[in-house]
Amino acid sequence: MKSLFSLGLFFFLACFSITVAAQPSTDIRKSSGKLADVYSRMEDSVKRQFDRQNLVWPPAEMYVRSFKYDRQLELWVKGSPEEPFKLFKTYKVCMQSGSMGPKRMEGDYQVPEGFYYINEFNPNSAYHLSLGINYPNASDKILSDAARPGSAIYIHGNCVSTGCIPISDVPMEEVFIIASAVRAQETQDFIPVHVFPVRYNNKKSAEYLENITKDNPALLAFNNRLKNVYEFFEQKKLLPVILINTRGEYVMH
Repeated sequence: MKSLFSLGLFFFLACFSITVAAQPSTDIRKSSGKLADVYSRMEDSVKRQFDRQNLVWPPAEMYVRSFKYDRQLELWVKGSPEEPFKLFKTYKVCMQSGSMGPKRMEGDYQVPEGFYYINEFNPNSAYHLSLGINYPNASDKILSDAARPGSAIYIHGNCVSTGCIPISDVPMEEVFIIASAVRAQETQDFIPVHVFPVRYNNKKSAEYLENITKDNPALLAFNNRLKNVYEFFEQKKLLPVILINTRGEYVMH
C-alpha cells in the first residue's frame, strides 16, 4: 500500500506542477477583443446570479462534473477552501459523440471518463471559448494506445463534438468567466473536472449503465471506481484525493 500511495502521490504532484505552469498571472480579460465583449455583456449577469443564490463572488474554488449519458455539466463553487461545495448551475451538453466507456485512442470519438483538471484557457477557440482538460492524464497514459492516445479535449461553446464537451456559447461564457475568476483568486491550485458515464442516482441512467457493463468485467470495475468518487462527493460535497496505481487504476485515498 505504501508503494501505491507513493506512486499515486507522485502522479498527483506531477499534475499539480503542470497546472500551475499552465495558469499565467496575466489578466485573461485583456488577451482578446472577443473577451472584452463577453465580459461587458455577461460579467454582471454572473455576479447577480451568485448574489441571488447567496454564493460568494468571486468564488475561491470551482469544481466541474459532467455526465455523458445524461448530457449534463454541473458547476460547483465554494466561497472559501474550508467550506463544502455548492451547486451553481447545471448546463445542458448539447452534442454527444461516442458511447459509454473511457477514451482509449485517437479518433475513437469518445468523450473521456475519469478525473481531470483544467489545463488551458483559450479565448480564441474556433468553438467560441474553451477550457482544455488534461487528457491524457496519468491513468490514460498507462491504459490508452501508447502511440496515439488522442489529445485536445475541451469544454467549449458551439454545438459540435468529436470527443469534447460542448455546452453552447452563452453557457460557455458563464463557465469561462467563473473559471477565470477562480484562477485570479489563486486559492485553488487546479480546477478539477470529473467526467462520469451516467448520473448514478438516476434510475434510467443507472439501468442503462448496468446493461452496458454486465458482460464487460473490466468496464464494470472501471465504473465502480468512478462511482466511489461520485458517492463520496454526494455525501460530503467535498472532493477526495484520487491516486493512480501502477495499473493505471484510480484509487480514492
